[in-house]
Amino acid sequence: MQERFQYLPSHHTFGLSAFSAQIKEFSYDKHAHEEYSIGVTRKGRQDFFSDGRFHKSNEGNVIFFNPEQVHDGCAGASSELEYEMLYIPESTLLQMMRSLGQISRDQARLKSSLFHDEQLRDDVLQLSQIMREAKVSALEEEAALLSIAQSIIRLGNGTLHDVKVHSRKDALLLRARDYILSNLDQKLTVDSICQTANMSKYHFIRLFNQQFGMTPHQYVLNCRINRARQALEMGNSVFDTAVDLAFADVSHFNRKFKKTFGITPRQYQRQLVT
Repeated sequence: MQERFQYLPSHHTFGLSAFSAQIKEFSYDKHAHEEYSIGVTRKGRQDFFSDGRFHKSNEGNVIFFNPEQVHDGCAGASSELEYEMLYIPESTLLQMMRSLGQISRDQARLKSSLFHDEQLRDDVLQLSQIMREAKVSALEEEAALLSIAQSIIRLGNGTLHDVKVHSRKDALLLRARDYILSNLDQKLTVDSICQTANMSKYHFIRLFNQQFGMTPHQYVLNCRINRARQALEMGNSVFDTAVDLAFADVSHFNRKFKKTFGITPRQYQRQLVT
């Protein structure tokens, strides 16, 4: 087995990075990270010592180290170990958690280093995956980070805000929606959209999701896909449609279109003339 260690820094969030590894013989010395270190065991068994206890993480389990929490690590049971890890700056994650709910710094530092939680597992794997995609948007990355923050609030027994959208906030969100619809051909960011609504970024994302049932990133992508279908029906080329609607490239457009309609844009266009 070829042992592998791969780090991938974020292009949008300072200090955020994804890490993946395949190991069998290698073992980590005792160490600690300044960031939150949250990972998922994907294959084999992951053994580590932390907080005075020896832990064994099987496939699908979540490993969670608070900032400056000392630990080591190795493959267990002579297995080939594969795992994913996210390193998230404490200030970034705390800011997100406090925008979503009420949680103390103590609650944000989970007491368990090993547990099975399907939601957080999926959150970690989702962010790890999109960080490996070419030209991933800041919108998509922040939405995935917020999902992780929400899971930690739940696991730390914090309280999510029960925010009611009043008339003024409703009008501001509609203004943000109109801004999105008018700028689908531009590179949209969370900052540019929330400035239109005159709200803080994380407060805006939560309210927007509550109002429209999607994160801003999901909403922008959905609008672009629907606008793209209209363009294809009018005879626009797949390439021109991808460029005109600010998709990263044609392959990105193909992938996202197929996720919505089950077929590629070119297959969709061909069906229109059969």
